[in-house]
Amino acid sequence: MKKSLMAFCTIGIFLGTFSSAEAQIGNKLMGVLGQLGTTSGDTSKTSNNISSQTGDQEVTKTEANNAVKQALGNGLQASIKMLSAKDGYLGDAAVKILMPQEAQKVEKALRAVSMGSLCDQFITSMNRAAETAVNEAGEVFVNSLSKMTINDAYNILLSGQQDAATSYFKSNTTSELTQRFSPVIESAMGTNNVADYWTQLTSAYNNLPLSSKVETNLTAYVTQKAIDGLFVKVADQELKIRNNLGGSRSTDLLSKVFGWADKQK
Repeated sequence: MKKSLMAFCTIGIFLGTFSSAEAQIGNKLMGVLGQLGTTSGDTSKTSNNISSQTGDQEVTKTEANNAVKQALGNGLQASIKMLSAKDGYLGDAAVKILMPQEAQKVEKALRAVSMGSLCDQFITSMNRAAETAVNEAGEVFVNSLSKMTINDAYNILLSGQQDAATSYFKSNTTSELTQRFSPVIESAMGTNNVADYWTQLTSAYNNLPLSSKVETNLTAYVTQKAIDGLFVKVADQELKIRNNLGGSRSTDLLSKVFGWADKQK
């Protein structure tokens, strides 16, 4: 029974309500999360009241489920709001999108001939496209959460990984995230002149003596890097809730339920 509650608590790291532009998605998230305890697996054998064998304060299933909702809301809200803000990607070295590997020789050559500003404009444009697309993550996580089962929660808990919940969402949402991000990024790259910058970069490089022609699928590249960056931030939020860093257990309910879970380790 200890493991059952801890399983619920351990996954509490991701989704939530957003700023006014994302309020509708936020409401959907909270609605789906409210159903986790009743529709995502067989809970008929779980007691309504769970307490430790050492006489710790009793925690109910309702409290556990509500704590999960709060923690999930706090986690993804923070991730998406950070990344969708201006410089959310560009200003963060951990997620900043750099030149594609196959284009780094282009960057090196152009910077060597005083064309670094063009490279900087191109990098900025890719990151602006990612910042635009990341809001698409909300709906995708709603879909994934609606399919989560109690067994999924057990597996997350028993894996012993600090990023077990992040890994779960990565394996279950990457395909849909790619489908949702790709057209948004393609459109955003047009708005931010990425294609134009890329044409200028490759044309300038390909006209250099002894250069070999360089091409790359920019939409696919930026889409994957945007998704990678999202999961970096989601993993950060998981670590915070697991270790109670930075006041992540910001309500009495979170403190009670996650504090109880800590004592069962």
